Amino acid sequence: MACAFSASTVSTAAALVASPKPAGAPSACRFPALRRGRAGLRCARLEDARARSFVARAAAEYDLPLVGNKAPDFAAEAVFDQEFINVKLSDYIGKKYVILFFYPLDFTFVCPTEITAFSDRHEEFEKINTEILGVSVDSVFSHLAWVQTERKSGGLGDLKYPLVSDVTKSISKSFGVLIPDQGIALRGLFMIDKEGVIQHSTINNLGIGRSVDETLRTLQALQYVQENPDEVCPAGWKPGEKSMKPDPKGSKEYFAAI
Repeated sequence: MACAFSASTVSTAAALVASPKPAGAPSACRFPALRRGRAGLRCARLEDARARSFVARAAAEYDLPLVGNKAPDFAAEAVFDQEFINVKLSDYIGKKYVILFFYPLDFTFVCPTEITAFSDRHEEFEKINTEILGVSVDSVFSHLAWVQTERKSGGLGDLKYPLVSDVTKSISKSFGVLIPDQGIALRGLFMIDKEGVIQHSTINNLGIGRSVDETLRTLQALQYVQENPDEVCPAGWKPGEKSMKPDPKGSKEYFAAI
């Protein structure tokens, strides 16, 4: 059984927890996933087919993680091609996947290694219909100055994607990466699909850089399972490798082949 729940499953479970069991009501089907034996299996099979979806859809009325929810929209100034532009996240809905990553500050140390690494690999993301957006709490003037500084001097040089300015810190706060007492963002990375839903996130502490290779691999896995909704990707999956059917028979076929 894959570790994922549909919106109906989450909402139903929450309602059951919140409401006491009526007197005399049967208990066999209250939490079928937690029960054992034939009665539990029968209950599970009677669940709505949508409850077996392997895509989490978080319910907005509960304080749940961002993954599975619509990404918080924002509109902000950014620097791209040494010009000031306006970026609105929702403009990408229906058009592109988005890799949105936060970094602490301009003119620092780990940050330029990540920013330039994503820029150097931008074409690989572009080929799979994905835009990259970098975000920090610095102004567009700071971004521009950093872009205009050569790499050998600790600068960025020209980048192939926009750097967004979050001077109000509202974007960092809405994505849950702001460190309030320092006024800067942790190294958060969010993978947003074409429907505007966050499908993956990672958050590193300030001193730990991220991997472009792993970001790309995860994005490819995400796109694969969205294009093949009856399959899931096992650990370390890469394009061309064997995927898995999320059922007892299909999973055995996978394990027998590896």
